[in-house]
Amino acid sequence: MTRKLTIWLCAILIIGGAHNASYAANEGLTAEQVFQVLASEISLQRGEAGIAYQTYMSMARNSSDGKLAQRAMEIAIAANAPELALDAAKLWDQTNPKEAKEILITLFMLNQRWAESIKPAQDLLKTQKNLASKEKLINSWKPLLARAQDEEASLLAFYQILSISISQIQDIDILYTFALGAEKTKQYDAMETTLRKIIAKNPNNKNALNALGYSYADRGIKLNEAVSLLTKAYQADTNDMYILDSLAWANYRLGNKTLAIKQLQQAFITKPEAEIGAHLGEALWSTGDKSGADNAWRKAESLDANNKTLKETLSRLWPDRTPSNNSKEKIWDGRFSVKVQGKDSNNGGSGSFTLTSEAQIDILDIRNPIGGAMAKITINPSGAKLEDGDKVFEAHDADSLVQGYLGLPLPARGLSKWLSGEARTGAPASIERDEQFRTSKMIQDGWLMAFKWTAKNQLERMELKRNSSSGVIEIKLIFEPIDD
Repeated sequence: MTRKLTIWLCAILIIGGAHNASYAANEGLTAEQVFQVLASEISLQRGEAGIAYQTYMSMARNSSDGKLAQRAMEIAIAANAPELALDAAKLWDQTNPKEAKEILITLFMLNQRWAESIKPAQDLLKTQKNLASKEKLINSWKPLLARAQDEEASLLAFYQILSISISQIQDIDILYTFALGAEKTKQYDAMETTLRKIIAKNPNNKNALNALGYSYADRGIKLNEAVSLLTKAYQADTNDMYILDSLAWANYRLGNKTLAIKQLQQAFITKPEAEIGAHLGEALWSTGDKSGADNAWRKAESLDANNKTLKETLSRLWPDRTPSNNSKEKIWDGRFSVKVQGKDSNNGGSGSFTLTSEAQIDILDIRNPIGGAMAKITINPSGAKLEDGDKVFEAHDADSLVQGYLGLPLPARGLSKWLSGEARTGAPASIERDEQFRTSKMIQDGWLMAFKWTAKNQLERMELKRNSSSGVIEIKLIFEPIDD
């Protein structure tokens, strides 16, 4: 390629706002690669981020060039596609680990892949030269805990990440986070030692007092000390309903049910939270007030049906509350229609499908309106695969795979759970039930779902609606009746 042509291409890229213009000119790319960079950046200007991303990823794989993978990651981040950004960051890390490691860890956490963040986070901590830099790095990760869809998984990961450095840590907030993780892993000695270290530093630290007191109450041990710790914590902040919930739970464990119910009702009215509702329901249930317990649990499910305490409570006290299909294999046959109403245009499509779910593996066959095969999607806990004739596409997440292939955020990851009237695990969900305890409405992953059931508790119709960058997506599913 002549120097004039190279300069001309780079000028066009600069005018278009392209990040990689100077890189294309100075890093010895081939003529074909420069044209691919040009085409990708023009695609970006046209709003075709998916094409640009795929081109950069293909070039990065073929050349093992970390800067190309970095650019692909930046495009995915700008397009609000964290799953695709993570794939690019992993490729970048293979060639430039010193530059990519911190961003890779952040993307693992943003994508809720907490277990995969542990080893690289530990490795990065080991490279920090002093305690101040370690604590600064850990504190940069802590805000991501607030975005965790699975609180337990995130705290388990943080416990393991911090375990190699905890003996040095002095930051109270980090110590508290470690203690919460230790409790989740049932490392109660480590939890208690850490919380008492915090209390020794600050005797009125309400969070440490509450955590230790609640742990004792929940395990049914040292109940008098639990009440003492929690009373002190509540006196420090009488507006904290989480602490009042803990104090009520300790009183319930001690047998002071009337006082516990009064405290729990106050806490639940003031701060509606699923876990408080679970506790209130159990306290009412223990007095024989089944109706009151059901009302509390229905309200709690509308707040977060995936709350661990709520699910455990219902499973233990009322295991047959909701209709269920106990067969090993579940099959749904039906028809679908999709409508997307955007600012500039309306589009959509229709067809039929068969979804088979067995042993944590979902197989979704999608057919066109005349019955011809369109795609087959296989979903398992570790990832998803889409087959379209001779083409095969794979991704860690089924929803990102479908979005990358079709260009629309259509549901696949939690579909078998949703069709069973259940929330998929790993993300908050709101559920409303009818008089037969069947799911009538659900909200999860941004989808608003409405259910219609037959008298035999078979799903007859389901409607889904969600706002997206492409517009309002509406999906209607109609199911074939299942013969007994």
